[in-house]
Amino acid sequence: MRAFAHERFSERVQLTPEIVSAQARAVGDTNPVHHDAQLAAATRFGRRIASGTHTTALLLALTASHFSRSCAMVGLEFWVRFRKAILADEQITLEWLVIKVTPNARLGGDIVELRGRIRNQAGETALGAKGRVLVTDRL
Repeated sequence: MRAFAHERFSERVQLTPEIVSAQARAVGDTNPVHHDAQLAAATRFGRRIASGTHTTALLLALTASHFSRSCAMVGLEFWVRFRKAILADEQITLEWLVIKVTPNARLGGDIVELRGRIRNQAGETALGAKGRVLVTDRL
């Protein structure tokens, strides 16, 4: 079980309108801006956008995927701020930075504080995030 301050991890994800629509449906998000290209074209975004639940889930899932390669991990809390719409047909970059690692004997592991973001295809921060996870040898 190890996490290190200043550790960075990231992943690129290619979104498609089909994936965006399927993910929105899977979580019960029927907002037509995720499903209806004609309606979305008339919005301020100009085309379909990804659901916040979808993009947030991708970012949070990256923490579990990263830490579970070498140890067990449990999310404790996450906070997100939506800054720009993420278009349904762009490649996004999910990024996390470990800010602080604090041993916690009561929980049997380390509390890891994270700062993250999703950058859109233009490199702009579309979503900012903070998180705390427990990294441990076993659940």
